[in-house]
Amino acid sequence: MGQAPRPEHQGAAIAQREQILRNNHGSTAPEDGSATLVGRAWLPQVHGPAVVALRGGRVIDITSTQTPTMRDLCEAPDPVALAQNAKGRDIGSAQDLLANSDERARDPDKPWLLAPVDLQAVKAAGVTFVVSLLERVIEEQARGNPEKAVAIRAEIAALIGDDLSKLKPGSGEAMALKQVLIDKGMWSQYLEVGIGPDAEIFTKGQAMSAVGPGADIGIHAASSWNNPEPEIVVAVTSAGAIIGATLGNDVNLRDVEGRSALLLGKAKDNNASCALGPFIRLFDEGFGLDHVRTAELDLAVTGADGFELTGNSSMRRISRDPADLVAATIGDHHQYPDGLVLMLGTMFAPVKDRGVKGEGFTHHAHDLVSISAKKFGRLTNRVRTSQDCAPWTFGAAALMRNLAARQLL
Repeated sequence: MGQAPRPEHQGAAIAQREQILRNNHGSTAPEDGSATLVGRAWLPQVHGPAVVALRGGRVIDITSTQTPTMRDLCEAPDPVALAQNAKGRDIGSAQDLLANSDERARDPDKPWLLAPVDLQAVKAAGVTFVVSLLERVIEEQARGNPEKAVAIRAEIAALIGDDLSKLKPGSGEAMALKQVLIDKGMWSQYLEVGIGPDAEIFTKGQAMSAVGPGADIGIHAASSWNNPEPEIVVAVTSAGAIIGATLGNDVNLRDVEGRSALLLGKAKDNNASCALGPFIRLFDEGFGLDHVRTAELDLAVTGADGFELTGNSSMRRISRDPADLVAATIGDHHQYPDGLVLMLGTMFAPVKDRGVKGEGFTHHAHDLVSISAKKFGRLTNRVRTSQDCAPWTFGAAALMRNLAARQLL
């Protein structure tokens, strides 16, 4: 990770970040106000999580023997009906719970929001947008060295351009381009999964490991070239049905993955390296997969050093349809009995210099990262090293013991 701010800047920077967090509280819910939203909250009184629904700006605990986990809610015959009608207990406003989700300001005696998944597998699709694809090729060619990236970026753009959005992966045209790149000595494993017949699907993190809104998000301390990846994340049942979606940050260590794709596990799966939330928006009469296909994501990074970065990712430019990516993940070839969430990838690939010219963007400690979309709300997290983030201690075994003690199993 990049350098932390100098001490003389920290006081003002912290105040600025806290003001941004406060300003974002009202944006947690989708702007249209008609969403069916579910999530999870930590209840200090029972030392465990609750399944919650958002109704009229209030967070309702709907945990029961029928839905002790988010997995059970998603696997129910009608999750929307449960979210809208199940009996529950009001535990506070969404604004209050999000405010208490901020680790810097948390009151441990009051509830806060968690990542909105529990027993589901956390999967991700890579290289699903052309911009992301080209940046992965650049990482590989540069061997993780950001200083070489500028020249390589120009060379690749001159050879194949930067608009492959109409190229269907696995098509005859895609295979013809593959041969041209092989002949030019420019073929890459990233181009293989970007325009070849098979999508890249990998495990982003273990079940229960994702962090939620307001939590610190982790960058491995050994990384000096890394970036956020704002993504739409679909919720999928054990039968392979897509039932909703949320926001996610698929943090990436560009220098680590750039050295070797075989280091993908180290580049992607570290403590607190995946953020999800704030809620899952369930598919209902007014919201469905077509809204996912047309979603527009905005990202803002605010550094304690005064650095600002903005960007966006348009799902309209994805090269593989979300349904196809889900089919590549779950089916006769692979089952997920507790369901899964699948991060769909991003077109966001920051190249704006931060500090040294030509070395592009990398995170600094205490960066504030906000990912937002009109129909999904806003997900805000603060960057620290994975080693400095709170360790992950509450896994599946702890969840089962807690639910059993509460007589919910």
